[in-house]
Amino acid sequence: MAQRPVLVYPNSLLRKQCERIEQIDDAIVKIAQDMAETMYAGGGIGLAAPQVGISKQLIVLDIGEGLLTLINPEISIVEGAATMEEGCLCLPRISFDVERHSAVNVKGVDLSGSPVSFDAEDLLARVFQHEIDHLNGMLIIDKLSKVK
Repeated sequence: MAQRPVLVYPNSLLRKQCERIEQIDDAIVKIAQDMAETMYAGGGIGLAAPQVGISKQLIVLDIGEGLLTLINPEISIVEGAATMEEGCLCLPRISFDVERHSAVNVKGVDLSGSPVSFDAEDLLARVFQHEIDHLNGMLIIDKLSKVK
């Protein structure tokens, strides 16, 4: 495993729509491992592939309950709303109050190619939404009012 440099806004790669992963090979597994190491080293709880310059639909996260790796994640159900302070490794040393859904269902594929589904609430739901936003070229600053 190796740490990868985290891109910092306004790097244009952070604004790209990421490509679906059609085949899980050794290169994808290595990227996921590197992303996990990078996330932990940076003190983050989630990381999306575009944050390390890879325009693929791949996220890793760990809110203290163990590492989750998800390929081609999609949010299928949303419920409620909650506002909480969020930061981002691409926007160092700043954070904002961001409103997101308080519960989501996320579907995707794990590194073995098996379909997975997560019913997530609270912090886990927030991190899934934050990282999936990255796959769609969105950042937390896009959630702010024009005044902020």
